[in-house]
Parts: sequence; C-alpha cells; structure tokens
Amino acid sequence: MVKVFIAEEKMTQYADPNLKIFSLNSNEPLAKKIAQEVGVELGKSSVKKFSDGEIQINIDESIRGADVFIVQSTSAPVNDNLMEMLIMIDALKRASAKTINLVIPYYGYARQDRKSRAREPITAKLVANMISRAGATRVLALDLHAAQIQGFFDIPVDHLMGAPLLADYFLSNHLEGDAVVVSPDHGGVTRARKLAEFLKAPIAIVDKRRPKANVAEVMNIIGSVKGKRAILIDDMIDTAGTITLAAQALIDEGATEVYASCTHPVLSGPAIERIENSAIKKLIITDSINIPEEKRIDKMTVVSVGQLIGDAIKRIYENKPVSPLFETRFKSR
Repeated sequence: MVKVFIAEEKMTQYADPNLKIFSLNSNEPLAKKIAQEVGVELGKSSVKKFSDGEIQINIDESIRGADVFIVQSTSAPVNDNLMEMLIMIDALKRASAKTINLVIPYYGYARQDRKSRAREPITAKLVANMISRAGATRVLALDLHAAQIQGFFDIPVDHLMGAPLLADYFLSNHLEGDAVVVSPDHGGVTRARKLAEFLKAPIAIVDKRRPKANVAEVMNIIGSVKGKRAILIDDMIDTAGTITLAAQALIDEGATEVYASCTHPVLSGPAIERIENSAIKKLIITDSINIPEEKRIDKMTVVSVGQLIGDAIKRIYENKPVSPLFETRFKSR
C-alpha cells in the first residue's frame, strides 16, 4: 500500500472571513488539506459539463470584496483543467472578487518554455498570457519546470520549492548517511544542489542525450556514486524513462541502492510498470498531482505539500514574505 507522509490533521479557524479558498476538479484532496492548514472551509462551487463537453461553473456563495485563492493543477486532462481555471477566473472577476490568486501546484505546458527547433510554439508563455488576460491577480506555483517561466507572467508569481519537503522525508527516515544526490540531467543541477545542501551530501550528474521527446539514453555518471546511497531528484517524472535508466546506470556504477524523488508525479503511459521493474528502491513524490488508485504502488511514498502551500497562502494574504518557506528545511509540524 502506498504510504502518505503528512503532518497530523488540525483545524484552527482563520480569523478573517474575506480569505476564501476554492477547489476545481484536478486535485480536491490537496485543496482540502490546504484549506485545513489555513483554517477555512472550501468555498462552495460546482463544475459541470454540458452534453457537448462545454464547462459550466457556478459559485454558490458571495465572494464580493474577498481575496480568493483557486487550487488547480493543470495536470491530465490538461486542457479541461486549464479551461476550468480560466472560466473560474472569469466567474470570480464578474462576481467582484477583490483579488484572484491562482494556486497551481503543477503547471502544465511548462516543458514548452523555449524554441528548441524551428517553428515551435512557446506554449508555457501562451498559457501565462491566457491566465493574466483572464484576470488573475497573482500566481502561486510549485517547482516550475524552468524558473524563467515566472517571467512569462505579467502578474506577481510566488515560486515555492519542493526540495525542503523531500529533504524532510530523507532526514526523518535517516537516509542521508553515505548519500549522494543525483541530478538525472544537467538542467536539474540547481535542484540537486539544493537538496544536497539540506542533506549535507555531495552531488553527481547523469550525462545523457535525448534523441526525441520522452526517450533518453544514459551516457555516463559525472561524480562518485560507488558504495553510496543514490538519491535521484527531478521536478517531474512523466513516462519514467529517464529516471529508470538513470537508476540502472547508478547501480551499474556501484551505488548500493537508489531512491528517486520528484515534486510532480505525472506518471503517464508506461511509467508505473517501468518503476515497478526498475532498480529504484523507493519513489518519493508529492501530492501536487492527484494520483489515481490504480497508479499507487508499494514503492511509492507521498509527501503532502498542503502545509507548505497553506502557510504560503497565509503569508501572501497577510503581506508577509514567502521566502522563509524555502530558504530553510520545511519541517512537518
């Protein structure tokens, strides 16, 4: 059975009724954890579809003059969840909400953040434009695929990091001894270094080339992993090709065991089967994306981001800095 690593539930009522949190369809379980951490009930709303697939949203309480936070990951089905978000923004704007703050634990289309070949779109920028033009006031995101996506928005963006939460798991389970933190590619070195700082461990890099999308071929390991516990970290795991190849390469180089971790468990296509049959001993993920029951496996441990995002929402609402939440290890209370 998949394990969920969260703090004990608690509910302290937030004093100001003008702070409201609404959930759409992508990740209601996480939205409930966030609301509980803040100390408010989830706002009353409904999302329905017409027979032709058009989305209809109703807000069933007054939000006039309120500071509203919408929790919605743009995970699969990506386009439905994105449209839900945009329609909700419009509904809130027309209902005279004071501010409309998007909490996007997982930002879809983030991998299309630049032109890597001729005639490609930059869809991450397009989605940011749509959100800004729809009327959102602020975005609260978690581990964007590329940090520069913050600049794609014409509204303020608060960017949280998953590394402190993942570090808390490894430290709480005493897995930092003889560990080496491994980035599965050159682009993830900054993320790996952040986790390594928390664990006081060295880093290594998997040098690979990618012949086409979702296909990776491991070349070699930069750094020493022999006789060490390897901890792979990435922002997302999609088809799990990269992470499972990296895990096998680490074992081949003499690592004693391999743990894999990521913030966003996309886990599409053959991902679950690949992880089950891989050298990965344990996969540590967050609940930024709601994992259906059929994808939950014994190797999987879920660390909740509910407390982290809940604290961020309170800090934003109270005009306090958000940076302390990722400058130090985020300890579960």
